[in-house]
Amino acid sequence: MILNSPEFSRLLNPRAVAVVGASADPDRIGSQPVRFLTEYGFAGQVYPVNPKYAELAGIPCYPDLASVPQPCDVAIIAVAARHVAATIVQCGEARIPFAIVFSAGFREIGGEGIALEQGLKAAIAASGVRVVGPNCIGIMNVPGRAYMGFGPGFRNPDLRQGPVAFVSQSGGFAFSAVGLVDAQGIGFRYVVSGGNEADLGTLDFLDHFLDRDDVEVVVTYIEGIADGRRLRAIGRKALEKRKPILVWKAGNTGIGRTAATSHTASMTADYKLYRAAFHEGGFVEVRDSDDLADCIRAFLGRKLPRGNRIALLTTSGGSGVLMADRCDELGLVLPPLQPGTLERLRAIMPAFSSFANPADFTAQLSGNYKLFNEGLRIVLDDPNADQVVIRYGAVQGRAATRSCGRKIWRRRARPPRSRSWSFGAGRRIRPRNRSRSSPSSAFPGVSPPRARRMPPGYCTSSRPRSPRCARSIACGRWSG
Repeated sequence: MILNSPEFSRLLNPRAVAVVGASADPDRIGSQPVRFLTEYGFAGQVYPVNPKYAELAGIPCYPDLASVPQPCDVAIIAVAARHVAATIVQCGEARIPFAIVFSAGFREIGGEGIALEQGLKAAIAASGVRVVGPNCIGIMNVPGRAYMGFGPGFRNPDLRQGPVAFVSQSGGFAFSAVGLVDAQGIGFRYVVSGGNEADLGTLDFLDHFLDRDDVEVVVTYIEGIADGRRLRAIGRKALEKRKPILVWKAGNTGIGRTAATSHTASMTADYKLYRAAFHEGGFVEVRDSDDLADCIRAFLGRKLPRGNRIALLTTSGGSGVLMADRCDELGLVLPPLQPGTLERLRAIMPAFSSFANPADFTAQLSGNYKLFNEGLRIVLDDPNADQVVIRYGAVQGRAATRSCGRKIWRRRARPPRSRSWSFGAGRRIRPRNRSRSSPSSAFPGVSPPRARRMPPGYCTSSRPRSPRCARSIACGRWSG
């Protein structure tokens, strides 16, 4: 069932959260959301529910859901699997519209677990409560400080904020990826762990996030989807909304499908069917956290090239060759520069430069930023270039910024531009600002000086390895 935006907002931006199975024992999962919600700045009310306690974390603890004050939008359920269905019915009686079920031991274990999940589904239907899970680790609204989950991923109150939503069929994996991408300067707004998806599922959240104005890029980790037609419809919607869905698909081999079944009981079809759906819709496949970070950064640039033609400028011939190989593998084209462009370059560049594409200005220009930037200006005017890539080798710190002067990056030229530079061994340049991430931030644990001041929409920075740079550039071929 598809929920409309106002209803989903009560789940993602709750006014109050009840925690059923709340505990004073820090080793029990029921203790963690109470601590996160009360200590990390959540502005709503928190209602621990457990008849064993009169008070938890310095706030009243309630004996049952019927005693919880209204309004209450979400109930977190951290009780044994055999008690979950009855708790859902109590949520309905207490007029709590959403529940997040941490409890495991359902269909993912087979046998009795299958029967318990059928009973849970019956309780959902009877009560009208919408359920995330079971067997999930929760939901996070980063700017709203609604850390409604458990586990290591929720223990970092300093996660960056950004216009990215992540929906995952594996909670632990999702929050691990969020941490790795956060270290590269990219923030998230919402993170959802779907678990077994007995009710609300990945497709419900993808559909909703495409409609949200505060989400610009959607990410999903998928093991299996039951409704292929709806997956394709969501892909078409992503294209219409011009909002990409970065999809990390697992369970693509025989052994992977077996692992997915034991993980969340997901049934996975042949990978070829998924790839066909991804190809026709607004999906971009990613394969690792670096890939994910680069593609997010590329799309947050908010400016896509009109085609797949690349102009590559470098001061390192070897880097140019590597980039040319990788671009070709990814379906990118390096066309010859226009005769007028070549004439202008020959008039100012050293005679030993190569003006083919890649254009190698050679290492002799590594310190001549003014001349390099003049060459860049000329190439930016070439109508054969849908995107310009600068592979500036062995350049660090301020020199990297000077080599691609800010005035040039601010210029509203037609082709988007990408930079790739290197850092010396052991050199750390820390981010100056941990607020909303800029598409110009580049490296895990480091940030190029002044990179965050580069104008959003006119540049993206990539890690120095040529394959990664080319992969992020290839995101621009997205059909959006």
